[in-house]
Amino acid sequence: MRIHIGCEMSFDFPQETPLIAMLNVHYSRASDLERPDFLTSNPPVPIESYRDSFGNWCNRFVAPPGRFTFGTDAVIRDPGTFEMGDLMAWQHEVRDLPADTLLFLLPSRFCESDLLASEAWRLFGHTPLGIPRVQAVCDFVHNHIVFNYGNARPTRTAAETYREQSGVCRDFAHLAVTFCRALNIPTRYCTGYISDIGTPKPWSSMDFAAWMEVYLGGRWHVFDPRNNAPRIGRILIASGRDAADVPLTHIFGPGTLAGFKVWTDEFV
Repeated sequence: MRIHIGCEMSFDFPQETPLIAMLNVHYSRASDLERPDFLTSNPPVPIESYRDSFGNWCNRFVAPPGRFTFGTDAVIRDPGTFEMGDLMAWQHEVRDLPADTLLFLLPSRFCESDLLASEAWRLFGHTPLGIPRVQAVCDFVHNHIVFNYGNARPTRTAAETYREQSGVCRDFAHLAVTFCRALNIPTRYCTGYISDIGTPKPWSSMDFAAWMEVYLGGRWHVFDPRNNAPRIGRILIASGRDAADVPLTHIFGPGTLAGFKVWTDEFV
């Protein structure tokens, strides 16, 4: 399957404003792109690209005053099948985990696994280890939180999400990440594209999405507490400890979002 992906963002800036944008497909899927998904802007500005400490591709530039638009556009090859989990993946003892996974056991800005540790063990300590335990976490989070765009805020933490029982996909992911880390399962926060291909219509307007990956059985596995079902065309952009590590844009000054579009469509 070929999928047309991309985004366009417009901001109104009162002055020159530095930005960092994290909108390119993750290097693990770069070979599936039919052409590079270069970031472009209107008006054109010099763009410096680099990799962050997690290997994510970032673009750094300075927006001029006034209306400024930037985005990406690409076609990516995809298996076109629903995701399949590995029910036999085992849970590692902490002492046996690879060193590069240990960071994803620790509390972070939005995932206070230390604060929710007792609650995590109360809720899930009786469940079977490995995949069944992670799925139990996702089932709980999926049913505990009411999806609500109108109640979204960028500073909500996992503990606040648990208490308020409301949020958007990043809040679902943060809470599930937090519970899994508290249960000694390395878990990282992911952001990217999720298509509606293969799901019943009508489809809502597209947006970027958040999910998580857990380290079990010697590799990382995708789990999505927001949708809590396999999808076609999940395309990773970036992963880190939580949303603070992988914001779509980081703006160093005042600015007003004037336009936002995301597309993920089957391309014939």
